[in-house]
Amino acid sequence: MNIPNSLTILRILLIPVYVGFLIYERYDQALVILLLAGVTDGLDGTIARVANQRTRLGAFLDPLADKLLLTSGFVTLAVMHLIPSWIAIVVVSRDLILMAGTVLAQLADSRVDISPTILGKGTTLLQLAYIILAVFLASRQIDLGVLQPLLYVMVGLTLTSGFHYLYRGYIHVSTSGT
Repeated sequence: MNIPNSLTILRILLIPVYVGFLIYERYDQALVILLLAGVTDGLDGTIARVANQRTRLGAFLDPLADKLLLTSGFVTLAVMHLIPSWIAIVVVSRDLILMAGTVLAQLADSRVDISPTILGKGTTLLQLAYIILAVFLASRQIDLGVLQPLLYVMVGLTLTSGFHYLYRGYIHVSTSGT
């Protein structure tokens, strides 16, 4: 267990704390935990690259931690009626479809490239920005409607990156013959 993997596990362990603060409407504390999780995300990747501590476990855990953090944030905010439920449905459905595709490819013994693309990274960044701003505005009792432009860009990029990953997988499976 190296430092980057420990930081990733810490990020996963922060998720229930973050959700708890949200549920009890302790938005400032939830925001601090969310930002701390973001810092651990940046640190684990940087340390892994600089100290040459990349591992297969880390390659699996890091994106999983990101997905768990974002999914829990979107679902919790939707359940609390702070954001429309359809947003959580879009975000969670995209991730579930992509995970199912990856599992199917693995079962078919097809090596699918699951490395993040610029669209995927952009999606994660916009989703995180949306959640951070939603929690911040909720903490200040400001109408989340001001996030409408960001919402539409984030949803558009979420869908675009989802289709892009599906297309990449389809092309790979089609050309590999499996």
